[in-house]
Parts: sequence; structure tokens; C-alpha cells
Amino acid sequence: MGELIRLEEIDREYRRSRTRLAERAHLERAVALMKENLASAAEALRREANPTTQTELLSKVDKLSAMVRYGLRMLADGRDDRPDAAERR
Repeated sequence: MGELIRLEEIDREYRRSRTRLAERAHLERAVALMKENLASAAEALRREANPTTQTELLSKVDKLSAMVRYGLRMLADGRDDRPDAAERR
């Protein structure tokens, strides 16, 4: 009976691990896309002469940079979920 319970625990952890990997891949893609959008907005800001448009672009750059920083923090925090993370501390 103990072996069955252990197998269930192993299977449950395997499924959780696969889910975390998929979530991390989605987050990495989202951060990469936000970085591209940030670069595009910064380039448009550099070229734009209209003060009204510049204000809007600055707001977008500010929001995107905050989202990128948050995503990068989430990715860094996710690295500590690995089993060997406790050994490195």
C-alpha cells in the first residue's frame, strides 16, 4: 500500500513540474514580447516630434518597463522551485 501512495506522490509531483515548466515557457515568451514592444515604443519616441504623442509613448514605455521588470522577477523567483535550489543557498 505504501508503494502505491509513493507512486501517486511521484506522479503528482511530475505533473506539477510539467505545469511549472509550461508556465515558465509562457512567461519567458511574454517577457520577450514585452521587451520587443518596449524597444519599438522607445524607437517611436525617439523619432516622434509631437509632444502629445510623446507623452502617450512615455506612458506606454513606463508601463511596459514595469511589466518587464515584474516578469523578470517572476522568472528569477521560479528558479528556486527546483529541488536542488535549497542546496545552493
